[in-house]
Amino acid sequence: MKFSWSAKLGDATAKQVLTHHGVSHRMFTQINQNNGQILVGEKLVKPATKVKPGDRVTLIVPAETADPNVPVSHQPLTVVYEDAHVLVVLKPAGLTSVPGPSNREDTLVNRVKGHLVAGQEENLVPHIVTRLDRDTSGLVLVAKHRLANSWLNQQLADGRLQKRYLAIVSGNITTDHGMIDAPIRRATDGFNQIVADDGKSAQTEYWVRQRGTGWTLVAVLLHTGRTHQIRVHFQSIGHPLLGDELYGGPRELIKRQALHAYQLTYEDPITGAPRQFTAKMPADMAQVIQRAN
Repeated sequence: MKFSWSAKLGDATAKQVLTHHGVSHRMFTQINQNNGQILVGEKLVKPATKVKPGDRVTLIVPAETADPNVPVSHQPLTVVYEDAHVLVVLKPAGLTSVPGPSNREDTLVNRVKGHLVAGQEENLVPHIVTRLDRDTSGLVLVAKHRLANSWLNQQLADGRLQKRYLAIVSGNITTDHGMIDAPIRRATDGFNQIVADDGKSAQTEYWVRQRGTGWTLVAVLLHTGRTHQIRVHFQSIGHPLLGDELYGGPRELIKRQALHAYQLTYEDPITGAPRQFTAKMPADMAQVIQRAN
């Protein structure tokens, strides 16, 4: 793939122009390792080559060929949005995001790869930018090539990419709005995460949407992206998610953690235009709410 920009800085190098447009140092390393190229006008140049304002600097990113160790799955994939650089898909609860020892044949990555193969795409390595736990449903952002993945992960790191969730937690939260600010690390004796002073900084903001008998519906904004962050944070304040067996949530009303990624906001990696996508609450969570009406 080719990406071109006009140099605007005086006394700049080709690399500085590309860095200004979000090409990270790590990305340069990957491109060098895979025989990528930099052009000024039509001339092949080194990254340190000086350019003049108005020069056209082009980055040629080699295609990512399919990994033979990642099988193609043609199981259903709900595509919410697609362009040349990204996919926004709706992941159902129960589907693992990436291949692992227990499932290498039919994960979200396998299904996206099947979609890319069917579309005869040049790049066949899906990059999951916003991964969800197996039993969490909702919107997932996928980069279709390594440069888009780099751009979007930069947005994730600096807060321009935001993920909002709906969660049904046990008990009644009395405050309408709150921030859970508590460090998280993995437990020493299990697969769960715990709140601990020696953990990594984590912040979860929430707004109460509705209260029912024994539960509260909250909208959640993640300010950090720690493993199981929403689940462990609400457990830590005495309100584990309904259905969340790992974190002690009651399972009478729903059999998986009641967590849904309902909104995704980011900037188009090429134009900078704002993008926002919203997905309605899934049926199993909606039934919990409806029983109260």
